[in-house]
Amino acid sequence: MRILLLGATGRVGKQILDLLLEENYEVTVLVRDQQKLTIQHPLLNIFQGDVLQSEDLRKSIEGIDGVISALNTNENETLSKSMQILVPLLEEFHIQRIVTIGTAGILQSRVEPNTLRYLSSESKRKSKTAASDHEKVFHLLNGSRLNWTIVCPTYLPDGPTTKNYRVSENFLPADGKSISTGDTAHFVVKEFFEEKFIQYRVGICY
Repeated sequence: MRILLLGATGRVGKQILDLLLEENYEVTVLVRDQQKLTIQHPLLNIFQGDVLQSEDLRKSIEGIDGVISALNTNENETLSKSMQILVPLLEEFHIQRIVTIGTAGILQSRVEPNTLRYLSSESKRKSKTAASDHEKVFHLLNGSRLNWTIVCPTYLPDGPTTKNYRVSENFLPADGKSISTGDTAHFVVKEFFEEKFIQYRVGICY
């Protein structure tokens, strides 16, 4: 299986890349700056380009079987703008599987179940910019024909893989406070192949 990994130079993306290569999957990455990717591996294919450029994304998805996105958001809405380009391309190439990393803010609130967490009294966020961008990605995927899963970690410190965490469909598990980058990467890779949460947001925490 050949997998396109976006965001391979990020905190979680690097760990996802390591896990995929350890299991001998062929991985294609699309990065703006190859200097940030220090790893070398015979199963790693590196494309230099921009996720906001349709032709760069088109070239990177040729021949792949699925996508994992660990892209970060920013004030320029790179996350949702790139997904606006990616979703039609995946449908065009008949590539069904995509797992992305979101935020716990786009899960349903436990205190106001009809409201997203970041818009509810449950949220302590000072800024809603990032969560709003993640919400746009959710709506784009939810309106597609793809087999998508959005993994939604809460507070995300750097940390190891313990394989001991809780997950829940569309809600953050009760009293969840944090989840490490290592365990988030572990669940993303696991879910990509197991496909237990097709077309769900998944809250993940300890």
